[in-house]
Order: sequence, then C-alpha cells, then structure tokens
Amino acid sequence: MKIYDIAVIGAGPAGCMAAIQGAQMGNKVILLERNEKIGHKLLLTGNGRCNLTNTANLKVFLEKFGKKGAFYRDAFTKFSNQDLMDFFKSNGLELKVEEEGRVFPVTENAKSVVDVLEKVLDEYRVKILYNYRMKQLQKISKVFKLSSAAHELITAHKVIIATGGVTYKFTGSTGDGLDIAKLLGHHITELKPGGVPLRVREEWVHQLKGVTLENVGLRIGYGGKKIAFPQGNLLLTHFGVSGPVILDMSHMIVELMDKHGDLKLYIDFLPEIKQDGLGGQLMEDFQNNSKKSLKTYLKNYLPNSTIDPILKTISVDPHKKLNQITKKERLHLQETLKALPLTINGHLPLNKALVTCGGVTKKEINPQTMESKLVDGLYFAGEIIAGCGRRGGYNLQQAFSTGYVAGSRASTLKNRS
Repeated sequence: MKIYDIAVIGAGPAGCMAAIQGAQMGNKVILLERNEKIGHKLLLTGNGRCNLTNTANLKVFLEKFGKKGAFYRDAFTKFSNQDLMDFFKSNGLELKVEEEGRVFPVTENAKSVVDVLEKVLDEYRVKILYNYRMKQLQKISKVFKLSSAAHELITAHKVIIATGGVTYKFTGSTGDGLDIAKLLGHHITELKPGGVPLRVREEWVHQLKGVTLENVGLRIGYGGKKIAFPQGNLLLTHFGVSGPVILDMSHMIVELMDKHGDLKLYIDFLPEIKQDGLGGQLMEDFQNNSKKSLKTYLKNYLPNSTIDPILKTISVDPHKKLNQITKKERLHLQETLKALPLTINGHLPLNKALVTCGGVTKKEINPQTMESKLVDGLYFAGEIIAGCGRRGGYNLQQAFSTGYVAGSRASTLKNRS
C-alpha cells in the first residue's frame, strides 16, 4: 500500500496552503476533500468577493484575535499578510486594498482565488481525493490510518486536520474534524458563533428590515456597565440588527449574553456631538424653526422610516410643531437621539454565523508548529483551532498562515529547508 508523507484533511484555504507547502518541500501529499471541488466555503467569503487578508501590522492582527491572539505570533510572522499577497501576485492574481486595509482580488471574484490554489496544487502534483467523507483516524505504530465512510483507506506519516468549524454546513463544515480530534483525546472548547446577526425584542425594528442607520455610535449595557463599540453602519433586519460593527463584535456580545442574559444596545445617532452640545442645538433649532413639524425636522437626523416608530417609543406626536414641544419632550428626544435603547435577546444560530468561535483548545497545540501536543505527527490548521478573529480578512489570513506552518513543519526532516 502506498504511504503518503502527508495527508491533509479539508481543502479550504488552510488545507490547500498546507498541501502546497508540504508538496513544495518535496513531500508526497494527498488532499482529502468531502466536496466535489476545493474551496467551497472560500467562494462565499466577502459576499463572493473574497476578503483575503488585511494590510494591518502584526500588533493589530494579534489584537483582532482577542486575549489569546499571541498564539498566532509565530504563524503570522512565518507567513505574513505580505507573504500571502506575494503568493497570489506571483501566481498571476492582482490584488487591491479597500477601506480599513481589506485586501481583495481585483477581479472581485472569489473563484479567481480558488483558481490560483487549484493551479498551484496541480503544479506541485498534490493528489486530491474528492467526495472523501472522513470517518476514522488512527495512529498505529508511527503511521496514521485514515478511512472514509466508503471504506477508502489512506496511510500517511503525518496528518493535518483543516476541516474548519461548523458554520455553513452545506459547504461541508459539519464538525467531522472536531469529532476526530476529540476521539484522539483533544479537548474542544464550546462552539459559539462569530460574525452573527443579533435578535432584538422591539417589534418596530422588525418592520424596518433593510433600513441602514449610517455611522452611528453603539454601546452595550449590562449590570450597570456600558461598553462602547466602534462607530459604523447598523442594518435593521426582520429579526433584529446586523451590519459591520455588530458582526465584528458579536462574539463578545454572545459571551456577555451567556453570562448576563438579555443586553441593552444603545444607538447614538449623533456620535460626533456631545450631549450638552446637542441640547443647545435643539433649543436653537426649535426656536428658529418653530412652525416646522417635529417629523420634518428629524429628517435631518434620522432615516424617514424610523421617525414615527422612534417617537412612538417616547410617546411624542410626530406632527407636533416644534414650538409645541415641551421641555420634558425635548429632553427626552435629546436623550433618545444619543442613546436609543434596544433589547438584545438572542442571536441567529451557529450555522448562520460567518465563523465558528471554538474548537481544538490552543493549550494542546504547539503555536510554533501547529502540531498536537498529544499526538505526534498530527497538526491542526485554520478554523478548527479554538477562537476567531474579527472581520476584515483576519480569519482567512489565520487559515493561510496556520496552514503554511503546519505544511512546513509536517514535512519530513530530509525535506525541510
């Protein structure tokens, strides 16, 4: 029976890069994929445009992965965002940088990224076995035995598990790799959604699906505390709220909900104006536009469709003239423009999240090599590793970087440079 140097399970970005790097270093590599093509989930990233990485520096990258972000210091150093960009450029794919340092292919098409990976895998003669549903992984003596649901047997000296998390299950991310890791003695941290929209209790929000509140300030309130989030666009949906900032911070919000239950989300429609300044501006405007209706006036500050329901929450008639608004109503309006409260009472399920936060605990993985501390010759790469980063290309860079390191270190000693 043929024995491969390296068997890589999962042909997403982490698995593809691991296979490429292993083959580039002279190893016989087989890449096992449960779908009929590689990069199935990759085709969906960035709304199909594929936000490959970010131009941010190493310090920012580590911060984007939270308290345990330092785990990736070696991986991001050995295969940096610049290295990844050079890889794609050297293989004929031009890239462009958009706001907040996000990097996309100039084609604005994720398929062009997958095409490059396919081309390079072919160049290095990586054998790809499609429709391979992993069922069992055992280490017998110094060799791994891999078997599929269809009883296809593969033998390899080293194994890299890069099967992703459990989001977008239709792409093949069903948690098989996590089950295998667990059977081999690894601990799996609680799986939580990252990049997930939130549910809110207030029904008037549900009626305004598709409305965007532009560049608002956001704070989360719980137990007498308030945490400020970055400014950004907030998208109202038929179940609650979404948008860049919500998706970016949702892993933190979900953790807070687990500890404290329902949370308050305070929306600041005028984050550039302080409370006192807004008070003075409202007084002056009400005097200078005394015959104007409140609803007409508020079009300066709020999307038209939100005015009636927001005023209803504070029991103020939108058709009142400004000179009819009482001081109490004006102060209430001022407070609402600076901190409209919504109640976060849930989130969409894990399989609707952009990424899985949770997986094989980092404590059982060597950060310099991505090798298991429990099973010699077994490596992990990509989203299967516990934790997740924020949106903006950081998670894909993590996949490519950890895949690169795993592929390099799984290479046999005689082939290592």
